[in-house]
Amino acid sequence: MYSLFSVLFIIFLLVSLGVRFWLSSRHIRHILQHRQAVPPEFAEKIPLAAHQKAADYTIAKTKLGMLVMLFNAAVLVGFTFFGGLQWLSVELFKLTGPGMGYQLSLLASFALISSLLELPFDYYSQFVLEEKFGFNKMTLGLFFGDMLKSAALGAAIGLPLVWVVLALMEKSGDLWWLYAWIVWSVFQLLMMVIFPTVIAPLFNKFTPLADDALRSRIEGLMQRVGFASSGLFVMDGSKRSAHGNAYFSGFGAAKRIVFFDTLLSRLAPQEIEAVLAHELGHFKLKHIVKRIVVMFIVSLGFLALLGFLKQQVWFYTGLGVTPILLTDLLSNNDAMALILFMLSLPVFTFLLSPLTSISSRKHEFEADAFAAKYTSADDLVAALVKLYEDNASTLTPDPLHSAFYDSHPPASVRINKLLMVN
Repeated sequence: MYSLFSVLFIIFLLVSLGVRFWLSSRHIRHILQHRQAVPPEFAEKIPLAAHQKAADYTIAKTKLGMLVMLFNAAVLVGFTFFGGLQWLSVELFKLTGPGMGYQLSLLASFALISSLLELPFDYYSQFVLEEKFGFNKMTLGLFFGDMLKSAALGAAIGLPLVWVVLALMEKSGDLWWLYAWIVWSVFQLLMMVIFPTVIAPLFNKFTPLADDALRSRIEGLMQRVGFASSGLFVMDGSKRSAHGNAYFSGFGAAKRIVFFDTLLSRLAPQEIEAVLAHELGHFKLKHIVKRIVVMFIVSLGFLALLGFLKQQVWFYTGLGVTPILLTDLLSNNDAMALILFMLSLPVFTFLLSPLTSISSRKHEFEADAFAAKYTSADDLVAALVKLYEDNASTLTPDPLHSAFYDSHPPASVRINKLLMVN
């Protein structure tokens, strides 16, 4: 028998699915309506064939996304109301009995099953969709090698972290969520420090930037904006994809600037400088720090909410799960509480997505203005036009879809605002 929580969950799930399908359908229709002509502001810069390729690529990705939405919703219902998690927990409990072994095995099994269910879509996206539009450079060996590396890394890093969190949930009383938040926050900061030099090189090769003229130009930019880096590197992104980008990663003294080799092969030196100035703008304007602070505040609130929910029987039964030991609700069901929370939270928070998008787009405008101040707005515009074309980014997204989802402003809005600088 469904509880009030079950009914609310189903309502929010259906509403989120309905909104997402409506937005995706609008997006497809809007792009098709504008497929036959390049927007006037890009007419002299981007050929019609490239514009139509971007339209077709975006539509194909959106249609795949709609299929994934349906599949994920079916999997979610299968895990919850159709008893998937209940069956998994009972069978593992028979093998392990109560305790940490049961909880870790439940989380690991859930992660493994989820990854296997996602695998066909990941494969199709890489070797069918990306291949069709000329972006895939990945081999099957590299694809499955990355998957195995990610799984091993997830187990090596994730299992100890989860063990600590579960131990805190069991033994540190009603304020476990505060202690767990401290551990999680320290872990996130640690990852920012070690990711550039320890984790990223497991997947890509990073070589120092060899172009002396470009290096001198970039170092001049860093000196002008007051940015200190531990090095300039080129990443072999071309072994996986034809898409290009530039970014900086790390924290404190471990900050490093990274260029995709595909980016360097396409943009002129002054355009590369302008793109990097935009990325540095995010750092100098403290966008990254602000995002980290918001992330920490939000995560604290969510963990406090989980601290309440994990003690409520209706939270489990409302999502199709009978707690393993009702007499020991505070310990042996902690892993299940984590899983149910991860599954249900996106359903209830989906309609808040535009808030994140609004903040992100504001930061993008500010970073563009920063780049125009320290380099040339014309160079940044030229670079963005090339990147839109090379990455097959649609120039005509549906405005409502873009406002709801996109972390970056639409191409025409962004470029027109840059041109106003001049």
